[in-house]
Amino acid sequence: MKRMVRREFFRSSTKAVAGATALVSGVNPAVGAMHLSERVSPNDRIGIAAVGIGGMGKSNLHDFLRVPEVECLALADVDEKHLEEGLMIVEEARGKRPEGYKDFRRIIDRNDIDAVIVSTPDHWHALPTVLACQTGKDVYVEKPLATTIEEGRAMVNAARRYERVVQVGTQQRSAGHFQEAVAFVRTGDLGRIRMVRAWTYLDWKGGIGSPPDGDPPQHVDYDLWLGPAPKRPFNPMRFHHNFRWFWDYSGGLMTDWGAHMVDVVMWAMESDPVGAMAIGGKYGFPDDIRETPDTQQSIVEFPEFSLIWEHMIGCGIGPWQREHGVEFHGENGILIVDRGGWEVLSETDKLRQPERVLRMTPTPRQAASQDYHFTHVQNFLECMKSRSRPVSDVEIGHRSAIACHLANIAVRLRRYFRWDAGKELIVGDTEGQDFVGRSYREPWELPGE
Repeated sequence: MKRMVRREFFRSSTKAVAGATALVSGVNPAVGAMHLSERVSPNDRIGIAAVGIGGMGKSNLHDFLRVPEVECLALADVDEKHLEEGLMIVEEARGKRPEGYKDFRRIIDRNDIDAVIVSTPDHWHALPTVLACQTGKDVYVEKPLATTIEEGRAMVNAARRYERVVQVGTQQRSAGHFQEAVAFVRTGDLGRIRMVRAWTYLDWKGGIGSPPDGDPPQHVDYDLWLGPAPKRPFNPMRFHHNFRWFWDYSGGLMTDWGAHMVDVVMWAMESDPVGAMAIGGKYGFPDDIRETPDTQQSIVEFPEFSLIWEHMIGCGIGPWQREHGVEFHGENGILIVDRGGWEVLSETDKLRQPERVLRMTPTPRQAASQDYHFTHVQNFLECMKSRSRPVSDVEIGHRSAIACHLANIAVRLRRYFRWDAGKELIVGDTEGQDFVGRSYREPWELPGE
């Protein structure tokens, strides 16, 4: 079923959103935006709601509220403290307190909301997104898109069936310097690219210990927090920020940072994987309760190149002396890009030369873009009006997540397998195919076609 969104909203000019950066430049978003919003006609206002008000949820909320047209009507979070913090953010920015709910379905049921921001733990990305699409709402959903490939496909199908704009929070797609780096790769000047490497080495993360199970905080609806995930005793290290280290809720660093770094690979190379293998384990912090590997090396096979992924928790120096990044290794040169900028190094040739010579002219390090998370939010709002696909459309997020999921499936299977991208199927491997989807805890169900 489709929901008719306000005609005035779609007739309104995109100029206000596109110019939001200039309007709020130099003012405190939490204060200055309130005065700007008072100048916006009620017919031009964009009614949003947010589900999940943790760390990334607050960051998303702040950037949406920088746009004068945005009116936050409702928030939902199973943690009363997080919910209250979000309500205060909106009230300080707009002078008006939105409705607050524990259950996100109260938001889905409302007819006055144009878009939903989903910033929940990963195991809660799929259901709110699909249900929001079904009720005619556009969606900005955090990365990684989903905990499984099957969930991701359901999200893509819902967006297409109900003609919704769904933007994935891989904000590097809106960063000028990443766009420049990808454009350079596509020129072909690097020559044939046979190997791509992506990595994350995080010395600002460490072990999480092994505390005993206990009672959930009184201000949290823990059963609703678990939702479709298996019933487990509450443990403080399986909760909130640390959810990402447990298979029930996420895929560890491979999907957490891999969703960003591998997305750049998929963007530049425009190819789908055909197989995967991986090794890794809890080598750095073997005694804590984390389930996902703190150290992992994965190889995702593509038709004409291989992608090598590396991560280490508790170490900060990766390839090329960088904490994180992507390396495109061509026959003529090597392009390296991270959040700090990009550069090109020349490969060398001594095969037909008496001395080693450079094969191309290097490009010195180019500066990084600024404030591109806000640019990403702007792109979503502009596409809500134009009804065009955003820069990180749900299908883009799904394809990039698939490569990460395959790497994780491989590390859990401890063997190589082949992947049929057209059918989204692990070929001839029933055990592997079981990881493509997951069972939902009753009464939760992932809506199908």
